[in-house]
Amino acid sequence: MRWLAKLIYFKVLGWKVVGNTNFSKDSIKKAVIIAAPHTSWSDFYISLLLRKITQVKTNFIGKKELFIWPFGYYFRAVGGQPLDRTPGQNKVEAIAKLFEGKKEFRLALSPEGTRKKVDKWKTGFYYIAKAANVPIIMYTFDFKNKQNTVSQPFYPTDDIEADFKFMKLFYKNVIGKVEANS
Repeated sequence: MRWLAKLIYFKVLGWKVVGNTNFSKDSIKKAVIIAAPHTSWSDFYISLLLRKITQVKTNFIGKKELFIWPFGYYFRAVGGQPLDRTPGQNKVEAIAKLFEGKKEFRLALSPEGTRKKVDKWKTGFYYIAKAANVPIIMYTFDFKNKQNTVSQPFYPTDDIEADFKFMKLFYKNVIGKVEANS
């Protein structure tokens, strides 16, 4: 199936991947992976193709209602983890606990928290990485240049303002599929 993913990603869609594509072969078995700008449902299948090509096992979370028959089986098979989103829970803590007891767990999230245009990123991914004591790996959905750029692992410090400035710089000039939301 990897050959099919390569055919679709590289030849049919005309995409390329650049940057740190070897992090799965390094010692980075656990990480929070942030993907931006998240502007379209197309980001999901681009991510699945990229995951197959690089052979980097990644996971994602979704509302528990998505994990019922018949879609639940598929979402779990491609790395999905159901999340109970009822009010009154510490979701950062609950998500950080997903890393416990797993040899390998790379959680992909959108820092925007939505596909709509936002002026400010959510902070949950940052606090999840800190609570789970794992690095953040950034990658782009650059539809203008048809490429995914993958960063080196970044370990958050205690200076959230400086850390967000550093991460936002990685995404400077990146255009998502829906340009108005980039």
